[in-house]
Amino acid sequence: MATITEPQTLFEKIGRVGVITLNRPERLNAWSGEMNAGVQEHVSACNADPAIGAIVITGAGRGFSSGADLRARSQAAEGGQPAPAPQRAEPLESIPQLFTRSKPLIAAVNGAAVGLGLTMTLSCDVRIASELARFSARFVRIGFTPELASSFLLPQIVGLGNAMELIMSGKIIDAEHAFRIGLVSKVVPHEKLMEEALAVAEEIAFNPTQQLRWAKQLVYANVVNSDIRAVQLAESVIFSTASQSPAAREAARAFLEKREPKFHDVD
Repeated sequence: MATITEPQTLFEKIGRVGVITLNRPERLNAWSGEMNAGVQEHVSACNADPAIGAIVITGAGRGFSSGADLRARSQAAEGGQPAPAPQRAEPLESIPQLFTRSKPLIAAVNGAAVGLGLTMTLSCDVRIASELARFSARFVRIGFTPELASSFLLPQIVGLGNAMELIMSGKIIDAEHAFRIGLVSKVVPHEKLMEEALAVAEEIAFNPTQQLRWAKQLVYANVVNSDIRAVQLAESVIFSTASQSPAAREAARAFLEKREPKFHDVD
């Protein structure tokens, strides 16, 4: 009889939020080519769905993700063979490229986020941690080096000194430490994690979809641009376009009528 296996990523839609769950709990959601393809497929589908305004990514079971699946590497080492680098299929584009151009992404970190499990979250726009979450840029401890643009993104998020300590030590930090250095925006009781992540996602998803995409585009384009004039020029071009949009007109009507705007009726 053929063995029936669970998909390595799960998806559900809750209100205007798409929820992607990494689903290899028996392996602490170790990252595989199949998982990578599933995440990319779900994120791309959410980007194409006008009924979804934000995306939450979390993990099944005790871990968020323990990083790349190194089982093949360990088996090769036991057999005296050279250890292969972990293979990750990326059928469309890299995770950082996809995530940074996507609709808003919230990482709901429910447990261990190690190696790739940490660096994947750096391309998300918001990171919320369970009190049980643990984080580590573990690469040097297992003979590798940082990836998924983490050598750029991590210093941007936590500062150069904190990033260097995490990368060079490979140490594991708890959720409160992650909060203190700005790696996560908040720490919540474990049982409240998804409730909080969904609340943040719904608050973001309430806003007009195109304006969110434009705002995100501006931030990523300008985050290391020291030419203030060029930054303002880029902002003014998009600002002018946004001000003529249906969402801007709806916001003005809502203000005059003293009601909440209904952005998604005019998208």
